[in-house]
Amino acid sequence: MLGVTYKIGEKFKPHYLLLCVALAGSVLTACGTDSAKSSSESPAANQGATEATVSGENTRDAAKREQTFKDELGHEIQIPAQPQRVFAPYLEDSLLKLGVKPVAQWSNGNLGHDYLQGELQDVPKLDFSGGAPSSEVLLSYEPDLIILHTANYAGNGVYENYSKIAPTYVFSNAAGDVEKSLETLGELLGKSEEAKQAIESYHQKVDEAKAVIEKNAPGKKVAIVRFAAKGVSLMGGNYFCGYVLNQQLGIEMTKLTENENSLNLSLEILPEMDADYIFVINAYGQGTERMKEMTESSIWKSIPAVQQGNVYEVSDEYWLGSGLIAYEKIIDDTVKLMTE
Repeated sequence: MLGVTYKIGEKFKPHYLLLCVALAGSVLTACGTDSAKSSSESPAANQGATEATVSGENTRDAAKREQTFKDELGHEIQIPAQPQRVFAPYLEDSLLKLGVKPVAQWSNGNLGHDYLQGELQDVPKLDFSGGAPSSEVLLSYEPDLIILHTANYAGNGVYENYSKIAPTYVFSNAAGDVEKSLETLGELLGKSEEAKQAIESYHQKVDEAKAVIEKNAPGKKVAIVRFAAKGVSLMGGNYFCGYVLNQQLGIEMTKLTENENSLNLSLEILPEMDADYIFVINAYGQGTERMKEMTESSIWKSIPAVQQGNVYEVSDEYWLGSGLIAYEKIIDDTVKLMTE
């Protein structure tokens, strides 16, 4: 409040009082005018301030909602912080490990990931037997994130078309290192902690299984024979079930696959298969005739593992699967069959 000061002890003179009254009146008039002006302008001013605040908040929220990633083919993409509608064909195993159910699932004709159908039974299948589904088909599922598990899926214009529908991330080969791929998926989906916990749990399972096998079947060798429509092969120790047994559980493979990911198997080289246990896979039920032909031969029956009853047909559903759920099932089978 505006006033007049005076020295202590000085006599308060009447003209000072008049001056005070005049000044006070001026102040009140000015205050009233400013107040009215402020009142008349405040809605617009407040609205502008509110809009600026909301705009700033929206910008910050948008930044939080989107993150920039570069995929394994070098594409830089903006991904929602927590995507809600994910399409990631052939990565359903890993998605489920993170607690994410896709909008559609991979299939080869009518064949899908049968071992996952308990959780995916209500998820529609998209057939990849003739190549990736068209953009029109995929668009009907309204994905907000597309993840392709191999660079092969992104060719022939697929990436360009899919990326117009939603941000599209491409792995070079997600099956090459399932744990690393799971970590990447965790980052893309805002599920890094879930990925970390899943991997830690898996490592614990591996350690426990290794201890049981080393105690009950030390030094034993295995062979994995895959019967398929195109032929018979021995699976090496670098991918799918071979990776789990050899690289994770530390079980030695037959010498025939020491330097091979896959080796064509014929009756002529069967006697060289030095394995204490043989695991047989009928791939998608398409190797039945070839399996019958080989296993009924006298050469097959002369193999020590066969004579000792250590030949087991295992499920192609997950022994040819790629993901920690499949790997855990493979471990359970291996421990059971090698230590009973």
